[in-house]
Amino acid sequence: MKSSVFTEIIEKLNRGESPEIILSADGKEYIRRFERSDRLILLGGGHVSLDVYRFAIILGFTVTVVDDRPTFANEERFPQADVICDSFLSAIEKLQIYEQDYVCVLTRGHRWDKECVEAILSGTMPYYLGMIGSRRRVAGLKEALTEEGFDSDRIEQLHAPIGLNIGAVTTAEIALSICAELVQEKRKIKVILKENELMQTNVDWKLLNYLVNTNEPCALVTVLSSTGSTPVKSGSMMAVNRPGQTVGTIGGGCSEAAAIAKARRMIGTGKSNVITIDMSNEVAADNGMVCGGEMTVLTEDIIPE
Repeated sequence: MKSSVFTEIIEKLNRGESPEIILSADGKEYIRRFERSDRLILLGGGHVSLDVYRFAIILGFTVTVVDDRPTFANEERFPQADVICDSFLSAIEKLQIYEQDYVCVLTRGHRWDKECVEAILSGTMPYYLGMIGSRRRVAGLKEALTEEGFDSDRIEQLHAPIGLNIGAVTTAEIALSICAELVQEKRKIKVILKENELMQTNVDWKLLNYLVNTNEPCALVTVLSSTGSTPVKSGSMMAVNRPGQTVGTIGGGCSEAAAIAKARRMIGTGKSNVITIDMSNEVAADNGMVCGGEMTVLTEDIIPE
């Protein structure tokens, strides 16, 4: 596969498109789509927001942080986010919230929380809207919103108190509960796959940029199918160079080590190969591969341009 393929993918993603590539293996074609990250808007840049931001970046969200305090709304504090230092109402208007957005209201006080929720309920309803606060405070807000004439169905869509009930105490634990709820709601969306379409559609920017910019020979490993309790699903991708260093992952452990060994032998051949990694046989058990199942992977030599 030519590295220019991934240049085109990056260009299309930057234009807001959802590109796809066709992978050929053993006479069959597989579709690997690349979906842009979901946008998570954090209204408030305090301590909980900082930890939510950290988790959300790992989970693949594109994060926007809003706060009217320069000490909380700055790129040094949130280096991988879009940061807006402005009043909440002004920022909400500028952001143009869409139906597919995720919004967490985590301001420093009840007054600003209420203003944010009212502004959002008055416009386009995001896919997820959550607000921090105690049950008593949330009940009072919902009662006030009802009295003000806001639509009851919209009010009931508000996730408040925000986050899953995991007994969180620290800011990091509260952030974890919020991000767990984000993932839970995200996975409720039913995705209908085309024939031979791979399951994972995430964008690993580090991997894509490596494939485009590297000057060293490498191979690309893509999971085509998996059965049982394998660590990753189809569409997972990993680049491997001659020394065996990797960018991306197909699950780690002995299964990944086996794929790396095969990929290193593929580098420089201009060819591709399909292998099946069995994680349920005696050899797997002896190596501590307790997941079980089977994984079929495509290994391709990457030709730089």
